[in-house]
Amino acid sequence: MRIRANGVELCVETTGEPADPPVLLIGITVQSWPDELCAALAGRYVVRYDLRDTGRSAFVDPEAPGYGLRDLVADASELLVALGLGRAHVVGLGVGGFVAQLLALDHPEQVASLTLVSTRPVAPGPADPDLPGHDPAVMGQLFGHPEPDWSDRGSVVDYLTAAARLTSGSAGFDEQEARAAAGAVFDRSAPTAKAQRASHLGTVFAALDCGPRWRERLGRITAPTLVVHGDEDPFFPHGNGAALAAEIPGATLLTLPGMGQGLPRPTWPVVVDALLRHTS
Repeated sequence: MRIRANGVELCVETTGEPADPPVLLIGITVQSWPDELCAALAGRYVVRYDLRDTGRSAFVDPEAPGYGLRDLVADASELLVALGLGRAHVVGLGVGGFVAQLLALDHPEQVASLTLVSTRPVAPGPADPDLPGHDPAVMGQLFGHPEPDWSDRGSVVDYLTAAARLTSGSAGFDEQEARAAAGAVFDRSAPTAKAQRASHLGTVFAALDCGPRWRERLGRITAPTLVVHGDEDPFFPHGNGAALAAEIPGATLLTLPGMGQGLPRPTWPVVVDALLRHTS
C-alpha cells in the first residue's frame, strides 16, 4: 500500500494483525527484510517500507537528494502516525540504523524499544578515531571492479551476489539466498542505474546532509535497546556495535559469530528469538 507521510508517498507492506504489538523495520527497501523473516515474527504487526528514492516509494534523484537524514527520520515518525500505531518497536538495519537511532532520540514517545543491526553511531564518511572503519581489503574488492549494467537483471544479481560473498562473513553466505535477495530488490525497483544503485546499495546516504552528529546524544536514549552485530562485519566492523551498546544506557549486545553485514538466514533462529523477547 502507499501512504503519504511527511509530504512524500511511501510504499509500505505489513505482516500480521494490526492489534498485535507493532514492529517498524527500517532498512533500505522492503526487501531488506525477507518475507520469511517477517513471518517468523509471529504475534507482531510488522511494518516495512521503501525509503524515499528507493523501491516503489517516491523517486526523484538519489544522487542529488533535496532532503537530509532528518527528513528520513520525519518520514518514519509520520508513517507511524499515519498508520495509527502510536508507540512501535523500531528495528534499524545498516544505514537504516541511523534513522532508527534518531527516531529514538528525537521522537522517544514513539519508540517502545530499539534494535540496531549492523550499524554504527556516526554518519557516512570517515569513522571516529576510536571506531573501526570499513575493511580496506574488502572495500577494495567491492569497489575495485566495474559496476554492473544496472538495467540488466542478471548483471545486477551477479554483482550483488559477489558483494554478498565478501560481506556476509565466513558462516553467513549462501549463493542461492544471495541471488534471490538481489533479484527481489531488482524486481521491486525501476530498471535504471540510479534507481537500482539506490535500492541495492543505499547510495543516497552518501549524498545526504546527515548533520548534526548524534553520537554524543546516545546517552539520552531511553528505549530498551538491543544491538545485533556480526563479529566478521567488514562494512561496519563489530567495534561499532560494541560502541553503540556501551553508549546507550542499559543496551544489550548480541554478537553473531561468523556473521558479517546484515541478517543472513543462519542468524534467524537466534535473532528472531531475541526480537520476540525484546518486543514483547
